[in-house]
Amino acid sequence: MKTFWKTSLMTLDDSIWPTSLASPMAEIAIDGNSLTLESALAIARGSATAFLPVPSREKMQHSRDAVENVVDSNEVVYGINTGFGALSSVSIEKDELEALQANLVRSHACGIGERMDPEIVLLMMIIRANSLARGVSGARPEVVELILSMVNSRIAPIVPRIGSLGASGDLAPLSHMTLGMMGEGECQRFVSGEWQLTEASVALSEEGLKPIRLQAKEGLSLINGTSQMCAYLTCTVLNMETLSFAADASIACSLEAIRGSHKPFDKRIHDSRPQFGQSISAARISELLSNSEIMLSHADCDRVQDAYCFRCSPQVHGPVIEMLREVRRILEVEINSATDNPLVFVDEDGGAEIISGGNFHGQNLSLASDSIAIACHELASISERRINQLMDPNWSGQEAFLAKNEGLESGLMIVQYVAAAVIAELHLLANPASTSNVPVSMGKEDHVSMGATGTYRALQSSILLAQVLANELVCSTEALDGIAESPGAGVANIADWVRGHVGRLDGDRSLTKECENLSMAILDGGITSIFG
Repeated sequence: MKTFWKTSLMTLDDSIWPTSLASPMAEIAIDGNSLTLESALAIARGSATAFLPVPSREKMQHSRDAVENVVDSNEVVYGINTGFGALSSVSIEKDELEALQANLVRSHACGIGERMDPEIVLLMMIIRANSLARGVSGARPEVVELILSMVNSRIAPIVPRIGSLGASGDLAPLSHMTLGMMGEGECQRFVSGEWQLTEASVALSEEGLKPIRLQAKEGLSLINGTSQMCAYLTCTVLNMETLSFAADASIACSLEAIRGSHKPFDKRIHDSRPQFGQSISAARISELLSNSEIMLSHADCDRVQDAYCFRCSPQVHGPVIEMLREVRRILEVEINSATDNPLVFVDEDGGAEIISGGNFHGQNLSLASDSIAIACHELASISERRINQLMDPNWSGQEAFLAKNEGLESGLMIVQYVAAAVIAELHLLANPASTSNVPVSMGKEDHVSMGATGTYRALQSSILLAQVLANELVCSTEALDGIAESPGAGVANIADWVRGHVGRLDGDRSLTKECENLSMAILDGGITSIFG
């Protein structure tokens, strides 16, 4: 079975396995071209370190030389010696360029709201460093080297979440990040196994690092990009690849728990409609159900068809698998892209051209995150419908709500209620962020993506989805305990794993902690790791 699962999942994407993160303390090159989601997360979590390779350093220096040439020539070029946004027509004197960059960062560091998780801040920093390492942003190599030194030392500037419009880059969040690089504001520093709040200047000093003095264009290069969006979406995609598996595992457990039919997962059905994701989902479920005594026990029963939430699950889960493949492709391109403006292009002969464009616009990330939020709602919705059947004696063949003493005890009644309440949350989160547009900067920036809002919302949606799937697994495992026959071998393994987090219901008790712990265990990859 392990071989089947490894093979089947790898046809979806090698990276679906959480254990595929980089090996402990691996050294990962930040070269602007080869960063993966898994490697970025490994660095952020402190299980790998990052460095700037020599070829990337040289390429950065070439683009930096081009910026210096502009400064020395007094040629007026946006982002180097002009104001920003609607103030781009204002020329800035050479002796004021450092002050221009510092003022840009300080004025734009006005985000609000809850503070970003320090590991997500580190992830954002890695992605920003990788973008600059492509060598077309005009920043000095020292800028990237400071970012990587801070990340390797586990120094995460305090960054309020709210402030980016997902166009013109994640200006406010990245400005707070850059403030920390300048030795201003506060940081979280990971010391002795915990995050500690400290002054940025102190954190840098204690690690032997010097605050950066921003030179021409460098402030703009640091804050003008999609790095916050990418950080949130990276976490979301990795969550969702695990959760797509968990959704298939959940339906397999619930199907056995209601003695449902295995026939809807027959390979011939799905070969007749060869949608890739649908076929993967059906194959996963079918394998989990193999060698089922429960199926044999009702070979001659009068149940003709199960409800859609069982029978059509591959047709619902499958499109999510396909969508995730495309989102991963978009995101891995994005984290290896130059997303600031303007960009500095140096040809083989040393000639340079600085061109203004719009790579900071996060529309692709915004649309992707909207799709994920909707997918989370759909996976949770169909999961809750399966919980409903597990609670109903007409389908489960057991006591209502799986109570041991029906009436005196309520059993798992409210576990379904909680799942339904989460779906209401997911319904609100599924409202597209990309359809919102507020023109800013006196109309210069007249169409924005709201991708920062969308990607954060997608991450929250994935966390809520995990809770609904956890609640379904609690219910299906309890129902399986009431069936004498053995379920499919894969289902049995999952049920045993669930029992490691949630005890059998011997009477009414609060299940909050157990359900939440199971949800976190799913997100940590536990439900996939049991298959190797």
